[in-house]
Amino acid sequence: MSTSEIPRKRRPKTILSPSAKYEIWLRLVRDEVSIGQAASEAGVDRSTIIRVRQVAKDGAMAALAASKPGTPGKSAKDVELADANAEIARLSEAVKELAVKLTLLEGKGGRG
Repeated sequence: MSTSEIPRKRRPKTILSPSAKYEIWLRLVRDEVSIGQAASEAGVDRSTIIRVRQVAKDGAMAALAASKPGTPGKSAKDVELADANAEIARLSEAVKELAVKLTLLEGKGGRG
């Protein structure tokens, strides 16, 4: 039997809790453990630890991008919605101003 025919034993899938993932991430940030050490201690594959690190970084970046000084904590969706509503209001005012100008110009043209 060659080595390619020997079935490999897979370890049971380990599900990490959010708090465990956070603790792993903190230890990685503090350089207390390497990715390999964290994976070994948690009983997961190195790719799982790499994914935990990436998700934590992405989540932190999104939260920091959404936070604005002097405003209570809002979700990124709430901030985006508020920005979109402000843009709609600005464009509505611009359209109204242009409509008034057009009406005035048509009146001066002697069409009436």
